[in-house]
Parts: sequence; structure tokens; C-alpha cells
Amino acid sequence: MKNSIYICILALCIYSCGTTKDRKLDVSSTDNASDTVRIANDSLEYEIIIIEPGFTSWLVTQQPRGYYSQQFLEVRNRQYVTEYNQRVLQPQRFDPNLYLQQINYESRTDYGYEVNYLLYNYFLFFERQYRQKFFVSRGQRF
Repeated sequence: MKNSIYICILALCIYSCGTTKDRKLDVSSTDNASDTVRIANDSLEYEIIIIEPGFTSWLVTQQPRGYYSQQFLEVRNRQYVTEYNQRVLQPQRFDPNLYLQQINYESRTDYGYEVNYLLYNYFLFFERQYRQKFFVSRGQRF
């Protein structure tokens, strides 16, 4: 189960690389190796791999590590994952090419700061890159 979230993200990223013609991507680099982010923790048996053209260069323009608390990131990730999973279950309403399968993010698992930071920023990237809005009345981000 712990690996499910990362397998889903990996599958989404791999799928997105193969279907870029439908997505109107703003690709600033064609070197996929430079757009691969991998974080692993063998003791918890999880891994996150983000393979998304432009993610790495976009990430360096965001708030630096340490700007958000881990608690903030965990709360936001739970909200994003919940909304994302609801969209997966509504393929007639949301593009099934974007929302492939549910993400299993266990709120009781301490994934650590780095994983939560990358997952949160991936959701921000996903919103902007694919013009998706997860929270209609969210207001300003902290």
C-alpha cells in the first residue's frame, strides 16, 4: 500500500510522457533525464519518482525547502489526494487521461519532509501545467 502512491505517480508521469500531443505542454527541456526526480526510503519501503517534462526547472522557481512546515505539506497533500481521487472516480466529468488511477496516500505514515515537499509541488505543477483547479475557494496559498 505504501508503494501505491508512488506507483500511481510514476504511472501518471510515464503516461503523460507518452501522450503529450493531447495535453498542450509547455516543454522547456527535451532531456527527460534532467526532469526526473527520485526520492527513496528503504526503511519505509516507498519511493517517489516524478518524470514530468519541465518539472525540475519549474521546481527551482518555487518556495525553497524549509519554507513550509511538514505539517502544512501533509495537510495540503491529504486535501490534494482526496480531490484527485474523487476526480479519478468521475471520468465523465474529468479528463481520464489526466486522472488515471487513485493515489494511496496514508495520512498515518510519516513520509518525511522531502516526499511531502515534492508531492505538494507536483500537485501545484499539475494544476498549472494542465490548467486544473483543485480548490475553487482556496484563496491565497500559504
